[in-house]
Amino acid sequence: MAASLLPDFAVLDTCVLLSGRLRHVLLGLAAGGCFRPVWSPIIGEEWRRNAARAAGVPPGQAADWWEEWEQGFPAASQPGIEPFKAGLKYSDPKDWHVIAAGRAALDAHPGATVAVVTRNIRDFSRSELRRFGLGLFDPDRFLVQCLSEHPAFLAGLLAELALETPDRPAEPLPDILRRERLFRLNRLLAAPPVQAG
Repeated sequence: MAASLLPDFAVLDTCVLLSGRLRHVLLGLAAGGCFRPVWSPIIGEEWRRNAARAAGVPPGQAADWWEEWEQGFPAASQPGIEPFKAGLKYSDPKDWHVIAAGRAALDAHPGATVAVVTRNIRDFSRSELRRFGLGLFDPDRFLVQCLSEHPAFLAGLLAELALETPDRPAEPLPDILRRERLFRLNRLLAAPPVQAG
């Protein structure tokens, strides 16, 4: 059996948690045991602060949701991250807390694989992350890997995105994936299945 290319732990940057639909899929995958989520207290603060502005979430509800995620994933938050910023130089200093959360998770789980999942790939130095033992994914590439390793489970979560809810009408999944910039995932899902020879 081939080794998994998904990390054991994934630091979910604020930007991937702001989209309700992407957040639904990522936290659903985490709840299903596909990976274990990681974040810093700063990610929590950023999400609560930006949820109202960027996603229209009332502040009280944002605080309640974050508390719910903290309880659902009690090992996700990495509170003591300051020492793990040491030695960082080439990534954007505003994102050092993201890397430090990953390094803290790696320190707590020697031998595990840890990666950052972010839309802001350009703010992170791949070589710097590699030097500290961390991987880097954009959401599209991360979900493509999830599709490879957990196809049925991911398909179920994606199908839920297209359903009608009290907040929004039903919508074709390809339209949702394009809007979320999940272009590779969309192409793979649209491709005809390979016929066995």
